[in-house]
Amino acid sequence: MMTNNDALMKKDRLRYTKNKLSANLTLLAIVFNALYFVSVYKSDVGSYYYKLIIGISVVYNLLFMLFAFLSSEGVKSYKLAYSFVLVALGAGQIIRIFILPLKARTDTITMSGEEQIVMGNGQFTRVCIYLIASAALCIAAGVIAFLKTRTLAVYQAELEKSKGSRS
Repeated sequence: MMTNNDALMKKDRLRYTKNKLSANLTLLAIVFNALYFVSVYKSDVGSYYYKLIIGISVVYNLLFMLFAFLSSEGVKSYKLAYSFVLVALGAGQIIRIFILPLKARTDTITMSGEEQIVMGNGQFTRVCIYLIASAALCIAAGVIAFLKTRTLAVYQAELEKSKGSRS
């Protein structure tokens, strides 16, 4: 059971510590994104992946990692805007499932006279898990960052108000 004094101490501690939980969740989301693109880009399925969609995917991966890392540093310092960026990045990861993996899962290619599916069930499941994990981590990091940042802002406003009334 948390007493009023414990809750106050927990809020006060936010002023002196960094939001490591959100930052670390974001870094873990980057790791899952890296696992996703390694799984997709190492695939050797003829010339299927030599298309514009892969170029766009590579650029998106780079931008995702850049913005996710920048956001991990931002939420560490309790900057509210970065929590929204993380939620948007998480939504983007979910949307990605329906672009390249789903298309590769349903497309076939002819190699050595045989028609084969570009992305098998195992790989499709794996890359979906990577993207879902990355999305969940980004969204969780964003929500936690939002809650902690708002708690800190309200607490600091209370401190300023009580400091002003004492003067």
